Amino acid sequence: MKYGLIGEKLGHSFSKEIHERLGKYEYELKELAPDELEGFIKAKDFEGINVTIPYKEAVIPYLDETDDAAARIGAVNTIVNRGGKLFGYNTDAYGMKSLMEKMGVDAAGKSVLIAGTGGTSKTAVYVARELGASEVKRMSRSAKEDAISYEEAYADYADADILINTTPSGMYPNTDAVPVNLERLPKLQVVIDAVYNPLNTKLVQAAREKCIDAEGGLYMLVAQAVMAAGLFTGEEAVESAVDLVYSELMLNKSNIVLIGMPGSGKTTLGRILADKLGREFADTDDEIVKETGAEISDTFAKHGEEYFRNLESEVIKKMSVTGGKVIATGGGAVLRKENVDALKQNGVIVLLDRPLDDLEPTSDRPLANDSDKMRQLYEKRMPIYKECADAIAEPEGWGESAAGEVWRALL
Repeated sequence: MKYGLIGEKLGHSFSKEIHERLGKYEYELKELAPDELEGFIKAKDFEGINVTIPYKEAVIPYLDETDDAAARIGAVNTIVNRGGKLFGYNTDAYGMKSLMEKMGVDAAGKSVLIAGTGGTSKTAVYVARELGASEVKRMSRSAKEDAISYEEAYADYADADILINTTPSGMYPNTDAVPVNLERLPKLQVVIDAVYNPLNTKLVQAAREKCIDAEGGLYMLVAQAVMAAGLFTGEEAVESAVDLVYSELMLNKSNIVLIGMPGSGKTTLGRILADKLGREFADTDDEIVKETGAEISDTFAKHGEEYFRNLESEVIKKMSVTGGKVIATGGGAVLRKENVDALKQNGVIVLLDRPLDDLEPTSDRPLANDSDKMRQLYEKRMPIYKECADAIAEPEGWGESAAGEVWRALL
């Protein structure tokens, strides 16, 4: 390959899309087993590559030169082949610093805990110290090298100000994992997760619930890619491209999740919106019907609401693991916190807020099959919808213009 990314497992990677959005070259993803790394690097059959887990440290012995930052960090994520000589760089440092600047993080005089001991953790140590952190400690499951154990961190550094996760814990496809117990770090002001897939990890969500400023690693990924692209081509990196590519990628990778009352048009407008945007459309109720072979009303009648809600949670979890879809949910989907958390991992939740008078009871909706039930449901659920919504749309009608109103609510 000419340009690309090497790593052991790359099913989670967005790097190809980012580099090709920059419009300068084709970019490939190449998975390498550990015993293939040496042969690949020594063959030098590339012009520029990025390096990810677990090879950021392992590639260093095969390089002819490393720049000052990479040498000080002890990790390389970008290699450029110049006339048969391999030059190593660490653009992750620029990416992480850019993310912290975007968040407005002031690390000066702060205590920083870093989860993980791999190459990205070394980058985090470097950046934290460059930004003036007073104390920086790496954590590992079992204390090793210069890292303390998690238990030591909870006991001796419970007053830490900033947490940076550099482990793959919580990364697709194992999105339920949470690497750090935030309950035991009660003074945290900032949480940064280098994981970018899913867009909002369980760690990021848990931090935000505690009103801690928290971000995933997508901005870091884009910023380091822009810097790497400049090294690949020999052109000066266009820093303004970072915000543009990040915004486009975040929008395209996010699910658009429609919530609201029965009869509010989630399925109708969802289909129109998906068609206009060229996205996959998914409907949680339709998926349940496919799995059970029965209509929703029949499932309710035969097995009860609890059974149905459990099925719904399973379907939502599966739908939410990947992004880029339009998802229409059942009226009660967001009544369970676990469903909201799953939907927000890769999604933006939009409430279709229609007046009660516009909602028609129908016989196929077990909890809203007459006017009294619809009114009671509206009064009970509307505060819950508004609490978990990221945006609110007030569409008029049921056609393309109404779907356009939903899209505008996201912008």
